[in-house]
Amino acid sequence: MNTIEEEAPPGRRRRRRYSVEFKAQVVAACQGPGVSLAAIALHHKLNANLLRRWVEQAERNDCVLVARSDVAAPSQAAPAFMPLPLETRSARTAEIRVEVRRADQSITVSWPTSEAAQCAAWLREWLA
Repeated sequence: MNTIEEEAPPGRRRRRRYSVEFKAQVVAACQGPGVSLAAIALHHKLNANLLRRWVEQAERNDCVLVARSDVAAPSQAAPAFMPLPLETRSARTAEIRVEVRRADQSITVSWPTSEAAQCAAWLREWLA
């Protein structure tokens, strides 16, 4: 989008003017979770400070912004949330394992998680 007027005298730069619609679209692209204002500014060839000012003005005015499909966020969007099942262990089998290696020797100590405070006290004594 060329926003600089072609009739500008040589040697003088004209201030760019952006439509309210364009501003609203770009600010709306910034509203997603994990979106980088700097990345959106680069994508739309804007100064990041200018975009930050637009976002702050929109938040102060409590504007409801609607994005059109022709102004999109950069393709590096955050991945969607994907729940993963966690392996659950019964409380009886859960344990604290400490493995200490020195040269060729190795020692492993298993401690029930229900006695974690005693394990911590034992480790403090042992390491002191």
